[in-house]
Amino acid sequence: MAKVNISLDAELVVEVMVLAGIGSPQDAVEAIVRDYIARGHRTEARTELKDRTLREADAKPQESQG
Repeated sequence: MAKVNISLDAELVVEVMVLAGIGSPQDAVEAIVRDYIARGHRTEARTELKDRTLREADAKPQESQG
């Protein structure tokens, strides 16, 4: 796997380490990035299901009102 080196504010990294309970800066940042990606996938799944439900409801023939 390719690696990327970036510079981060030390206070941010320390706060992530404390909040996540992870002792390594590398592991802490990786955990946050993985969590962010997983959250995005969960959001996509929820919105896709909601959109599909709405499309199916719109596609059903309307009963005549009168």
